[in-house]
Amino acid sequence: MATATRMTAEQYYDVTVLHDGKQLVEGEIVVHEPKWAHGVLQTRILFALETWVRAGEDRGAAGPPTDIRMDEHNVYGPDVVWFAEEHPPLRSDGYPAKVPELCVEIRSPSTWRYDVGAKKRVYEDGGLPELWLVDGEASTLLVYRRSSPRSKIFDVTLELAPGDTLTSPQLAGFELALAELFAT
Repeated sequence: MATATRMTAEQYYDVTVLHDGKQLVEGEIVVHEPKWAHGVLQTRILFALETWVRAGEDRGAAGPPTDIRMDEHNVYGPDVVWFAEEHPPLRSDGYPAKVPELCVEIRSPSTWRYDVGAKKRVYEDGGLPELWLVDGEASTLLVYRRSSPRSKIFDVTLELAPGDTLTSPQLAGFELALAELFAT
């Protein structure tokens, strides 16, 4: 009986010239095919985070998708990332060497099952402090976070909907009204 060989992160980087729209999930290349609504949500979240970052000092860096190597068989391209001030990626970095403090994944037909399954688990195992899973079709936002830096798991789970306001203990003063996020 033959078994499939999982691709490693090194192999992924060697064979994937343009990573845009691709991720390595559990050793398999997954193609990301976002729709218009996905891009609108991504832009609104990135704009809200970037506005918050620029409104004060020592607020880190928010950014668009970039390859985040989670482990030997997983390289993700979260839709939005935020790095704390203590270790923002340098402009000279090819890809960030550290997992961000916040990753945002927005529902896409081709990747949602990975986002809520394998990727959530790998993010958690990899030490990500906070994950937002945005479901534009259901107008909900799932928040997974650790109650303290010592917590080994996402032990806080929130499901937010229009009428709720998104905040984060990591982002002092940041607020995003979900009615605005999901407005048509």
